[in-house]
Amino acid sequence: ALAELKFKGNSISEQEVTAANIAILLHDIGHGPYSHALENSLVSGINHEWISSAFITELNNIFDNKLELAIQIFNNTYHKKFLHELVSSQFDMDRLDYLKRDSFFTGVSEGAVNYERLLSMIDVANDQIVIEEKGIYSVEKFITARRLMYWQVYLHKTVLAAEFMIMKLLKRAKQLKMAGEELFASPVLDFFLSNNIDLERFNNEVEILEKFAQLDDYDIFAAMKVWMNHPDKILSALSKGIVNRNLFKIDIRNEKHDEGFYEKIKNQVSEKLSLSEEDAEFFIIRDKTSSFMYKPGKDNIRILFKDGKVCDIAEASDQLNIRLLSKPTTKYFICYPQLV
Repeated sequence: ALAELKFKGNSISEQEVTAANIAILLHDIGHGPYSHALENSLVSGINHEWISSAFITELNNIFDNKLELAIQIFNNTYHKKFLHELVSSQFDMDRLDYLKRDSFFTGVSEGAVNYERLLSMIDVANDQIVIEEKGIYSVEKFITARRLMYWQVYLHKTVLAAEFMIMKLLKRAKQLKMAGEELFASPVLDFFLSNNIDLERFNNEVEILEKFAQLDDYDIFAAMKVWMNHPDKILSALSKGIVNRNLFKIDIRNEKHDEGFYEKIKNQVSEKLSLSEEDAEFFIIRDKTSSFMYKPGKDNIRILFKDGKVCDIAEASDQLNIRLLSKPTTKYFICYPQLV
């Protein structure tokens, strides 16, 4: 993308190229185990963007302030605002990357996008990233592909069930650990289960960032395999369900479930698993998922016409789909064990 922008005559120095590449590559470094699924399970009230910023700041200290420009681009404080749009926007390099990669590895061909063609048509106008008029149909395909990937992969019912089961599992593990229960865990996982880590502690205790950097999926999965045989019924059952892929079933609707349906499920779970109503909550997940495939007015995807006019894709597209995709889609769901 940066090479294409330079080729088209936009002024970008080699230092800016290096800094932008660093910001693009590091912008998601703050993800913990299992990515978004555990964003608030191990630390409280801290999103991965904040942790990414903390990592980049620490790396800047290690490399004698050589990442200062990358930090400015990452935080959108650099005067060339279009560079930040390559890092984080509705048409950033991350989205182009994960759509193609995830489409390939999941076998969902509808998610494939021709990113080479899209990148060949980017330019800068008014300090903003734009797509040349001839690329309008490629942009439409990009937005449609993202919608298909979200509902067929990222928000698929199996993915939702697995993610929320892991969240409930870690909630129970932390509850037991904080109550003084002996629990197998790697040293770094044990630290996060034994402590309530909030923004203030993350800011004041340097070693927390180092410990977070050591956490990965293997810490969680290895613990789950051992917890399968733990005497705590809730921890054991949830661990077995995830490891053996005996996932909760899920009821997804376009409207909220009525309270009677939820209470009925809760009573059945409580009865069949011989649990109190409070403990039965670990086996029932009631939530909603919403997605905007495109948000007009926020980091717009802009089309540059031959006469120099710049227009939002939602206005420029002759496809009704794009205007429809700019409205949020919300689905409500309840997850619960297969035996109910």
